[in-house]
Amino acid sequence: MKNVVVIAGGNSSEYVVSIKSGSYVYEMIDETRYNKYLMLLKGRDWHVVIGEKNYPVDKNDFSFTKDGEKVIFDFAYITIHGNPGENGMLQGYLDMMGVPYGGCDTLCSALTFDKHTCNTYLKSFGVNVANSVLLTQKMEYEVEEIIEEVGLPCFVKPNADGSSFGISKVKEIGEMEAALKKAFEHCHEVLVESFIDGTEFTCGVVKGRDMELVMPIAEVISKKEFFDFEAKYDPKMADEIIPAPIPDELTDRIKSLSSAVYDILRCRGIIRVDYIVRDNEIFMLEVNTTPGMTSNSFIPKMVRAMGGSIRDIFTKIIDDSLMIR
Repeated sequence: MKNVVVIAGGNSSEYVVSIKSGSYVYEMIDETRYNKYLMLLKGRDWHVVIGEKNYPVDKNDFSFTKDGEKVIFDFAYITIHGNPGENGMLQGYLDMMGVPYGGCDTLCSALTFDKHTCNTYLKSFGVNVANSVLLTQKMEYEVEEIIEEVGLPCFVKPNADGSSFGISKVKEIGEMEAALKKAFEHCHEVLVESFIDGTEFTCGVVKGRDMELVMPIAEVISKKEFFDFEAKYDPKMADEIIPAPIPDELTDRIKSLSSAVYDILRCRGIIRVDYIVRDNEIFMLEVNTTPGMTSNSFIPKMVRAMGGSIRDIFTKIIDDSLMIR
């Protein structure tokens, strides 16, 4: 059987969530078809966890040794949120090692990780996005000019962090400097984005050789002022309705757009696209190429809502990558 490794952890503020995602994916991978392993990564510390023991990963050939036997991985499933699993860095390493993996490639991951670049690129294809301003730490700026461009209220967020930390909703001009400082603590680039007063939705997509699945849309009703890290991962902080109770026409438009975004970005594996809808107008917020895979995450819930099997989806992704029929 092929050796399949799930990679979790990473160097971002979502390390603990990534461990939960990795553990869930590991449990869902079919052990009757593959030898499966869980690997934790943080900085230069890469190790496989088996029971209570850790086994260092040899980065020269992406393997580990247990009881004198070398195990070389045939496939990797990345569940790292943020650096280096969501920004293309780990994908680049796996490409150099010749190891197939279940998700977006280096280019797509790097593009979608940079929110401003991704939105600008998709906008050129006619995808509707919020108006925004990109700032860097060394850039001189006038708060008044930013407000004139995006209006109030607005969101201030790290441009490329991979998590929901460092985000602020700015309602008054006097709150802007503190919000920028907070966001710059997480990233050297900050995105200031117009607030769109509407309803939030999200839609999962996965495609492969014999699979093209646009999942049921979820409506997100945050009990906080916006869908931040706490609302995302604490089930008490948000209500999620799957499938979303919206007209068929709007459902079809969101699903069609999600499929188109997948193709435009040349995605692979499972992604999730977030939206705000205002007066029947759809605004794309973000493309998640490494969506959460905890028990409380959207993708597993969407698959369950449609009566599908997440285990079967993982099997198809792995077999597609390994060219197994």
